[in-house]
Amino acid sequence: MIVFTFPGQGSQKPGMGDAWRDHPSWELVADASSVLGRDLEHLLLHTEAEELTRTDNAQLSTFLTSLIVLDAVERLGVEPAAAAGHSLGEYTALVASGALAFEEGLTLVAERGAAMLDATTARVGTMAAVLGLDDGDVEVACARVDGDVWVANYNAPGQVVIAGDPEAVAQASAVAKELGAKKVMSMAVSGAFHTPFMAPARDRLRSAIESADLREADLPVYANVDARAHTGAEWTELLNAQLCSPVRWRQTLHNIGDAGATVFVELGPGSVLTGMAKRTLTSTTTLAVSTPDDLDKLLTALASPSESVAVHEGEHLFATERMVVSPAAGVFTPATDLAPGFVLSPGTVLGRVGEQEVRSPFAGTLVGVLAVEGERVTTSQPIAWLRTA
Repeated sequence: MIVFTFPGQGSQKPGMGDAWRDHPSWELVADASSVLGRDLEHLLLHTEAEELTRTDNAQLSTFLTSLIVLDAVERLGVEPAAAAGHSLGEYTALVASGALAFEEGLTLVAERGAAMLDATTARVGTMAAVLGLDDGDVEVACARVDGDVWVANYNAPGQVVIAGDPEAVAQASAVAKELGAKKVMSMAVSGAFHTPFMAPARDRLRSAIESADLREADLPVYANVDARAHTGAEWTELLNAQLCSPVRWRQTLHNIGDAGATVFVELGPGSVLTGMAKRTLTSTTTLAVSTPDDLDKLLTALASPSESVAVHEGEHLFATERMVVSPAAGVFTPATDLAPGFVLSPGTVLGRVGEQEVRSPFAGTLVGVLAVEGERVTTSQPIAWLRTA
């Protein structure tokens, strides 16, 4: 069972869209720019770190990059059995599930970012990561402080984030160290997210969420608020509650694992969630796709016969299927006689990328050609899909 996971803000980095500029999925950037009336290509390619870290920019850039990666993976025929997203990533997961349309998800994320930015100016807050302490002890550390501080993220075993008033967070951090925390790290954020400090943002975002066309999802999405799978209209209330509630990510991972998940694939910038999954569910396979080069690694992993990579109904990649990838970057010209059903032998020429031949390293039957004539492809971008048995 394959599960797609989507990161939240904090995973963004300057120039993170550069690797995707020559990939067909980059067309989503123009579509998104048209929806919001804003140059989002500049955001993904040229925005400096300080500006990109601002919560509205961080959320929008991470959301759009994750959708570019999702689109690229969907073009390969990989389908998940479930999805989940960390904080902002929950909106990406809802788009992936079909519960939210691309345009509506984009509009909600832009409004969410703007609302949270305003909330950070209304009430100064901060966050800190507590490492090496049980959840209960972190909760005790917060409770011992006479001030506004709460658990904001239950990320992984021994990795909990607290948030609130800066002085109260500092005091709770000191108590956590007294209780045995190995380390407490201040986080470079502009507010106390997933705490009552976000109430103004929640109230502002409520009308936008309630007017959104949230449809029945095609697959279950696990919610941050209760770590349970949902598919229907209850998402309106779940999204309303999310901003002021802790992200129960560790509990979410356990529940997904209990449901039969064997492969966690993180789609978007960075690999933060991949690390959390490895720490929480040590027997599962974890993969991160953040650049086109990662696509072939994903296909190789999913096509490898392994007990830890079980294939379930509705997932399209099997141990008898292989991808032929581009040996270079350039313009693809297919061979004239290619058609589904064509039987290939090792070394068969499938076309050219620039002046370089694309040859199949496998014998098999051609399922489909994944690049079109004249398409500018990247190194390791899948060109053709074969069935080898």
